[in-house]
Amino acid sequence: MNKKAPAGNHARPNPARPNPLEGCPLAAAFAAIGGKWKLTLLYWLAHGELHFAGLRSRAAPISQKVLAEQLRELEADGLVVRTPTGEVPAPVIYRLTEYGRTVAPIVEAVRVWGEGHLRRSSAEQRRDGRGCGESLRPRTQV
Repeated sequence: MNKKAPAGNHARPNPARPNPLEGCPLAAAFAAIGGKWKLTLLYWLAHGELHFAGLRSRAAPISQKVLAEQLRELEADGLVVRTPTGEVPAPVIYRLTEYGRTVAPIVEAVRVWGEGHLRRSSAEQRRDGRGCGESLRPRTQV
């Protein structure tokens, strides 16, 4: 065991998370992608892989603790893969799995709906590059 590694270093696999309302597809979907930050994190990861710090800056004002929790849940649900880049405390890269990419159309539909909701409620859309204003376009496979 590496004594420098923090206790939550993902040495053990994440167990699948239970569906809170067994047999209900909506409950299963909300368990996987619901919450304050998950859609935003999935949005940024749909644009490409990011380090933890990159995700944190794009999802500000998310706390480090909440970001780590949300990423662990996305990983447990098979939507995100976590790739350490070396010895702890090396940076970790997060990216969508193939299964995670299937959520992109849902994220885009919610983003478009949110744009309309902002207009309807006369709220200003962020213009600082962190406002999730760019459309998700299908990525070409290389």
